[in-house]
Amino acid sequence: MTQRELEKYLWGAATALRGTIDAGDYKQYIFPLLFFKRICDVYDEEYAQAMADSDGDIEYAEFAEHHHFQVPKGAHWEDVRAVTTNVGMALQDAMRAIEKANPDTLYGIFGDASWTNKNRLSDETLLNLIEHYSQHKLNLANVADDKLGNAYEYLIKEFADDSGHTAAEFYTNRTVVKLMTKIMDPQPGESVYDPTCGSGGLLLNCALHLKEEGKEYRTLKLYGQEINLITSAIARMNMFMHGIEEFSIVRGDTLQNPAFLHQDELKKFNVILANPPYSIKAWDRDRFANDPYGRNIWGTPPQGCADYAFQQHIQKSLDENNGRSISLWPHGILFRDAEADMRRKMIEEDLVECVIGLGPNLFYNSPMEACLLITKTKKEDSKRGKVLIINAVKEVKQEKTMGFLTDKHVDKIFKTYQNFKSVEGFAALVSTEDIIVNKGNLSISLYARPDELKEEDQVGFTEAYENWKESSRKLKESMKELFQVLEE
Repeated sequence: MTQRELEKYLWGAATALRGTIDAGDYKQYIFPLLFFKRICDVYDEEYAQAMADSDGDIEYAEFAEHHHFQVPKGAHWEDVRAVTTNVGMALQDAMRAIEKANPDTLYGIFGDASWTNKNRLSDETLLNLIEHYSQHKLNLANVADDKLGNAYEYLIKEFADDSGHTAAEFYTNRTVVKLMTKIMDPQPGESVYDPTCGSGGLLLNCALHLKEEGKEYRTLKLYGQEINLITSAIARMNMFMHGIEEFSIVRGDTLQNPAFLHQDELKKFNVILANPPYSIKAWDRDRFANDPYGRNIWGTPPQGCADYAFQQHIQKSLDENNGRSISLWPHGILFRDAEADMRRKMIEEDLVECVIGLGPNLFYNSPMEACLLITKTKKEDSKRGKVLIINAVKEVKQEKTMGFLTDKHVDKIFKTYQNFKSVEGFAALVSTEDIIVNKGNLSISLYARPDELKEEDQVGFTEAYENWKESSRKLKESMKELFQVLEE
């Protein structure tokens, strides 16, 4: 199969679910089914190869005992395929048996989908899904890791497009991911962490980035935490589908219970990439105010917005010698008054290396503009006391309700970041002292304005204030007249 044929084949299973379950729930059924098929097909393929290598002198039980993934007797794809009634129960039992047989690698990986609920998934629907995926062998000979991994990423995007409002939980705009990965430039042997990893796209792309450069990507140490059970399972499947097995992705609440510790302190990482949930209100602020891991290094964020709780967790988790982070946020994190003290302390400690203002519609189901905040624990001598602010708000292409970065956009932004110099109308190299004078305000337009904003179009503060007062006066007068008319 070509890449496109493979994608069409895999997506075809979702069409069988249309009208049966909500589009936002496709992923919790399709991904486990696909992964179950892949494991069994590769298992059969490697058994056949072992038989060939030994001239048929190997017992199935002996092979199974030494195979890196165990598929217990009765838990194979073909065993489930032979069942015609209570198919959901057979599927569930087989998946649980595989998880139990591989506790160190696959435990919990199939999620908690309600396979036995016949009101949602009848035997007929499940049989159709199983037969659809039985049309082709998903072994390594037919579908290499790269090809299947790409198709898996394609499915993640399609499910995101279909589900809309649920997409932000597990999917980050892939063109932004590419830019973030290029900027962080992870190296072989380094540790990479995503505290809110979703389906694992940021972590995965770090490995793929090294692979594309011809470097040893398998020595990269990948760590992720994700609060949603099915999404964390998808992230783990995503790694396996791409042929990556050296990783640790844990389900859990990063703010409440950070998963990665070393000697009762937060584990330190070389690189952190993150697209945290923005402006969440349901979090334990009181616990963070007395955080046992000392993450409130700049203060405690307001209850209605935990953004700087995540940002402080990121900073506290960075390696003290060469730690670097990049996080995707709404622009509000750069200038909101409620976070001014925390932001000012971050700047005073000379941790901020670069701020990149991105365009609208890069978040799923939200037209808001995004920005990238880049920090380093130890900036190069030439960068100390300076922050590069890039205004790339116009560097975005709109397609339907989503925006994305073209390769040209990515290259322009990345080269500007690399050069670390002012570019008229696009980037400004600003001293930390100047930012402190502005009360720690990192608002992009305060320092770098796009070329098309002509001088004659700019309005000073006094003029803008007077215009606002005049428009307010006119509004009050018109409202007064309206009330008089209504009273008559």
